[in-house]
Amino acid sequence: MGLFSVKWVSLVLHALDRWPGGRCRTGELQRALPGISKKMLVQTLRDVEARGLVARHVFNVVPPKVEYELTPLGKTFAGAVEMLYRWGEDHQQALDELEANMASGDATADASDIEGDA
Repeated sequence: MGLFSVKWVSLVLHALDRWPGGRCRTGELQRALPGISKKMLVQTLRDVEARGLVARHVFNVVPPKVEYELTPLGKTFAGAVEMLYRWGEDHQQALDELEANMASGDATADASDIEGDA
C-alpha cells in the first residue's frame, strides 16, 4: 500500500506501461511526466528497481545509454494503477462535485473558526 501513496511511483509505472515498445530512456520519461524533477525521477526509478518493479538496462556505448522497462511484477502493479485511473475517469463528475463541496465546506469551516475565535 505504501507504493500507492507515493505520487510519482504510480505515474512512472503508468508511463512505462503505456510507452511504445515498453522501454524508455530517463529523459524521455521525464518529458512525459510534467512536473517531475530529474532528481525525483532518478530516486523513484531506483526505488521501483530495488523493489523489482522496473528493470534497468545499461548499454556499453558512448554517450552512456540506459533504458527502463517494467518487470512482470511491475506489469501487474501497473495493471492495478490502470484500474484506478479508469475508475477516476469513469467517476470524474462525481469526484469534481465532491472536491467542490469539500472546498466550500472548508471555506465555511474556516469562517466559523474565525468567528468563534472573535
